[in-house]
Amino acid sequence: MTPFGRKIRLLRKGRGINQKKMAADIGVSPAYLSALEHGHRGQPSWAMVQRIIGYFNLIWDDAEEIEQLARLSHPRLVVDTAGLLPEAVTLVNQLAQKIRRLSPERIAKLTEILEEKEDL
Repeated sequence: MTPFGRKIRLLRKGRGINQKKMAADIGVSPAYLSALEHGHRGQPSWAMVQRIIGYFNLIWDDAEEIEQLARLSHPRLVVDTAGLLPEAVTLVNQLAQKIRRLSPERIAKLTEILEEKEDL
């Protein structure tokens, strides 16, 4: 499940809406909505994200959060390492090999490091 899919599912369930109804309301099939929630579909289009934001009547920070989660929720990524330092290529390959075995705590630590602002 992607962060975007998890958030959509929480919003939908929190409002007591089943997948079939939401799918019909936003003009997609229930299978597509299910795949989107479970991370079996690619990153949703900008238009789809806007439909979902409108459907839940989200504004300001909540709408921005959904947009950010959609940007960060591509279930299959390709990382172009051309031109990077050898150490960066090694890091990308190690992450690809070990990501499935990382604990939630280690993932949180790595995320924290990656989100740190670099000193200028």
